[in-house]
Amino acid sequence: MRRWAAALLAGLCLALLVPAAPASAHAALVSTTPEQGSVIGSSPTKVTLTFNEPVGVIPGRTQVIAPDGKRINTGDPVASGGTLTLDVRVADRPLGTYLVSYRIISADGHPLSGGFMFSVGAPSQTAPSALEDDPSVGVLLAITKYAGYVGLTLAVGPLLFLAVLWPRRTPTRRPMRLVLAGLGLVGVSTVGTFWLQAPYTSGAGPFDVSLGELRDVALSSFGLWTAVRLAVLVAVVALLRVHSPVRAPFPVTVRARTLVGAGGPPVQSATQAPARVRRSPFPLALLGALGLLTWPLAGHAAASPLPPVSAVADTVHLASMAVWLGGLVTLVGFVLRKGWADQRVLGVILPVWSRWAAVAVCWLVLGGVVQAVIEIGGLGALFDTRYGQLILLKAGLLGAVLSVAFFSRRLVMRRSPARLGRLVAAELGLAAVVLAASSMLVQTTPGRSADIEAQAAAEAVGFSTTLNSPIYSVQFEIFPVQIGENNTLHAFVYTPAGKPVEVAEWKVTTALPDKGIPPIPNAVVSLRGNQGIGAITFPYPGKWDLTLTIRLDDLNQATVRTTVEVPAS
Repeated sequence: MRRWAAALLAGLCLALLVPAAPASAHAALVSTTPEQGSVIGSSPTKVTLTFNEPVGVIPGRTQVIAPDGKRINTGDPVASGGTLTLDVRVADRPLGTYLVSYRIISADGHPLSGGFMFSVGAPSQTAPSALEDDPSVGVLLAITKYAGYVGLTLAVGPLLFLAVLWPRRTPTRRPMRLVLAGLGLVGVSTVGTFWLQAPYTSGAGPFDVSLGELRDVALSSFGLWTAVRLAVLVAVVALLRVHSPVRAPFPVTVRARTLVGAGGPPVQSATQAPARVRRSPFPLALLGALGLLTWPLAGHAAASPLPPVSAVADTVHLASMAVWLGGLVTLVGFVLRKGWADQRVLGVILPVWSRWAAVAVCWLVLGGVVQAVIEIGGLGALFDTRYGQLILLKAGLLGAVLSVAFFSRRLVMRRSPARLGRLVAAELGLAAVVLAASSMLVQTTPGRSADIEAQAAAEAVGFSTTLNSPIYSVQFEIFPVQIGENNTLHAFVYTPAGKPVEVAEWKVTTALPDKGIPPIPNAVVSLRGNQGIGAITFPYPGKWDLTLTIRLDDLNQATVRTTVEVPAS
């Protein structure tokens, strides 16, 4: 019987071009593929942006938006010196104008944002805008992943109990139904996460999904491992139908000997079991291990600096969680219920389970620590990133669960099962909250992916927006936004159709009416035709009126306005 227990546990210098020197130099976009404002015959498979100096990627802030408003890049860009390359999905993409928007870190540590447009076939009547993710998709993903963890718990723990600790003559139909329900919940969760991966990638709503997007998901690494998980589920269900615990296929040598040693007659000796029921547990255990492995391989572990270590640690973490919490479910739902078994049987089962739970918790903590060390990437990220904060929350909740488990174990050792039910139920309730934290953690960017210096620069106070007039659209950013002269404006001007347009003259003023400060002129010069750069002055904190008057030629000029709030410090 020990086999069962062991198997289942198992270019240009910008400063020279700016009349009033800004805070520091910035990267400038030198060229793009496809070219800005170009019209090409078919959707590209890659988009390339080339800057005049090395740049860094800010996760999730560079995107390619199709004419239908969906994001079509398959992930963050790959940076190589001053070149960013984005892979693009091309399935079922309409003709029209595409928007590429970016926010990167320049070599001097300052963030820089901007964008450009190109068209496939012909320009659209209206250009797409930068996309904000549908928040409902993230919520639904967390729910489906939570359901998967619950299903794993309901399947693994009760099945282990049935295989090794369940008394021979006790009915198994109800716990076996729980096992099958858990497997079904894992299946529903897997299908749900597969579906939601498409809008999660495109930024669309949960039901705004095309067959082409689903095909892209299916051909990805994520799709491959979710398909493997579904195949494993089908195989496990088929195996359980042939070798179901209801038909007593599992040998009971350890259980029978334990009951004899407890002072009572054995329920059934191992030699009484027919030879045909002594099936090897390892096919089921191997399928279970493969199924567990699909979770890390479809998640953070696949992009870990140490993929094999992360995959093993995550699998051990999941398996230990399922054994421990699944055992608690079995205790609360069946074993500790009045009339399930007499005190003599409980006196044998509960100490064995308590030892198993202690071992599972040790492996759970060990796997979690290894994961955290790899994924956080540094002590600072433990406190400064959302991923690290969720790790701390999860650790605190787990500490509370283990405190309750400690008192539960003391009752077991004192042979007091009558008072055990409430403590185990409380332990299980707290563990459910830990699972909820885990479901949020797995869809949060790991701390290792958020470089602390880049993140600090990205989160520094800045201002960016897009203003539209009848003859042009201007995208610009001011960084930083602080009192003084060292505030840099970087702007891009496009036609309403999304094509870059050359600027003949810039006039930029700032005014603070609340303090009676009239418009202050700020020098801005043209850079590469449609770009402008200059220093902006904010002498005092407050809500400043920013006015941009842009002249394209002798006949076309327009003014746009916005408000910029300057903090006191």
